[in-house]
Amino acid sequence: MSNTVTVNGLAELKKLAETDEGALGTSGWIEITQDRVNTFADATGDHQWIHVDARKAAAGPFGAPIAHGYLTLSLFIPLFTDLLDVQGVTTKVNYGLNKVRFPAPVKVGSRIRLTARLASVEDVAGGGVQITVNGTIEIEGHPKPAAVLESLSRFYA
Repeated sequence: MSNTVTVNGLAELKKLAETDEGALGTSGWIEITQDRVNTFADATGDHQWIHVDARKAAAGPFGAPIAHGYLTLSLFIPLFTDLLDVQGVTTKVNYGLNKVRFPAPVKVGSRIRLTARLASVEDVAGGGVQITVNGTIEIEGHPKPAAVLESLSRFYA
């Protein structure tokens, strides 16, 4: 499991980006279960066989069912909160993504984790800051990552 970096307030968050500690480290692992994939399929209406039909997917191009790319992406938040805890703020908002790629599929039964770096902290209107985080979601034992992304979040005091 990771060592969560805790900062108190926006000033400490800004200082963190200016240090080598901007490298937030690596999160703990999350297992991708068939139940998680099925629940995501139900939530999104995406029941493509490559995700939810274990028998058919076993004979498919990946030899097993795979997680939806957007399921993998949605797990960025719990993985990220394992790395950085921002206290002393009133509001935390996911603002968006500058880019995201899915270089490798995540087979059901695999475990993923996040390695992240706080790339920048910039002031925004309303007394807040916007952070840019460079993240790589790794697949245990796999040479290619599941996702590479640049995420934007906003924090308000």
